[in-house]
Amino acid sequence: MQPRLVVFTDLDGTLLDHHSYSWRAALPALERLAANGIPLVLNSSKTSVEMRVLQCAMRVRAPYIAENGAVVVIPAGCLESREEEIVHFGVPHHELMCTLLVQRNAGARFRGFSDLSVHEVAKLSGLKEDEAERAKQRLGTEPLLWDGTDAELAQFRAALELEGLRLVQGGRFWHAMGTFDKAKGARFLLKRYQECFGNETVISIALGDSPNDQRMLEEADIPVVIRGVNSDQLQFSPARHAMRSLNPGPEGWNACVLNLLLEYGYQ
Repeated sequence: MQPRLVVFTDLDGTLLDHHSYSWRAALPALERLAANGIPLVLNSSKTSVEMRVLQCAMRVRAPYIAENGAVVVIPAGCLESREEEIVHFGVPHHELMCTLLVQRNAGARFRGFSDLSVHEVAKLSGLKEDEAERAKQRLGTEPLLWDGTDAELAQFRAALELEGLRLVQGGRFWHAMGTFDKAKGARFLLKRYQECFGNETVISIALGDSPNDQRMLEEADIPVVIRGVNSDQLQFSPARHAMRSLNPGPEGWNACVLNLLLEYGYQ
């Protein structure tokens, strides 16, 4: 019997081009997933409001995971949910900012999105200003630019860990966050899909391009590494064979997803 597939994907540098943020090169695979009713779960450092806009543009209707796992959103009608569900993990944003302020007062040199204007965020990230405004609406994480030395960064990371927080490197920014990660949200949703599909075999596919995606990829049945600036840092045990794209961004994403769909008998 044909297995049920659930696809989890990072966005920046993976499904979205690292420079233009375009996903158009992945359109054939996106259409094939939709035609076969295969859920595409966006799993990103982006905020919930950013991801709603992207889902609408891509014509994707499925649960999504925002801010590296800080929030899981299940829209009404998905996973047999009559109303929208919002599940929070980790500490709220205001508590996170209190801890970061203490570290800054102790000498940590960084700039977070909360410190930057909409214009500054747009300039640093390559986003348009309306997109940057949505990127600043955080629920449980804070993107940072580190302005100190490597040695100071190690001290900063250790200090955050003592407070139960983590510092994770993404494509452009460091992300200060709680003990949740992308994998936790993926596990939560995969369990819900398994309950929904009953006794049918469910195979999870995860795609990512940076160390921020490592745990999500390790949790998937099929990890797919999309070629990118930091993709060589994604390494797996000999027992886990990861698919690696030849091309970066949405072009590589498209090829890998189409190949996997054919492998599992989806036309």
